[in-house]
Amino acid sequence: MIDPKPATENTAAGKAATRKRRFGGTEPQIRSALKFYKVMAYLTGAMLLLLCAELVARYGFGQYLFAGGTDAITGQPFGFGFAGAEPPAVLGGVNVSVTVLIVHGWMYVVYLMSNFRLWSLMRWPFLKLILLALGGVVPFLSFIVEKKFHAEVEAELAANPQAPQRY
Repeated sequence: MIDPKPATENTAAGKAATRKRRFGGTEPQIRSALKFYKVMAYLTGAMLLLLCAELVARYGFGQYLFAGGTDAITGQPFGFGFAGAEPPAVLGGVNVSVTVLIVHGWMYVVYLMSNFRLWSLMRWPFLKLILLALGGVVPFLSFIVEKKFHAEVEAELAANPQAPQRY
């Protein structure tokens, strides 16, 4: 004899309640992705703030940050600090302002990879990936977004202990 299935409501709320939450990976994979995302969110956010300070110095005051080199006017060794951009006030040395731009750019690429990994393991909608990606572009947003999504991942893992067990 066939056992009858229990009656459920045929509404969207009833379907959502009976649908099982599934993740794209195991709990250790998700926690690893979350930890990597957290580290990259803080590093990228800090680099973005440094980049904003550098852009204010460059476009607001016409100054670059240099390390080492020779002062173009006096011929004395230049240690570390701000110097004029046009004409170059420091010969040789390292232009720290340009280094900040390059490091932030590559760090943002790695941040996007961490976003994609977390997003795909959690099987979230595409809009959440966009929100994660904006965290590395808008100053201070990476810290806010990281806190929000970290709490959401922890809550989903706690609410669905059976979901990550896919093997």
